[in-house]
Amino acid sequence: MSDARENEAATESETEAERSGIAARYEEADGERLLTFSADGRDATVAQNIDGYAMLKVRQGPTGDELERYYGFDMALDHAAELLGVDVGDLPVPDAAVDMGM
Repeated sequence: MSDARENEAATESETEAERSGIAARYEEADGERLLTFSADGRDATVAQNIDGYAMLKVRQGPTGDELERYYGFDMALDHAAELLGVDVGDLPVPDAAVDMGM
């Protein structure tokens, strides 16, 4: 781990992670895999079907309307970071969600 990350308050489990004031939660609900980021009272969710082969949808929260679809996880994360007003590199991704995307 880099020195900068060691100095940040970071917690991780298989389905949750937190870093730099950004919390991430992975869950499976209603036939979807959901990765929700929360920061400063705002949410951004990356959703994919439970089978894990469809395009990723970006929403403002787990039940929000779809804003955009992406093939790549990195592009979906970039949009989620933009919605939260943070750098994409600051988004913590729990282990259970690292294989999202095509």
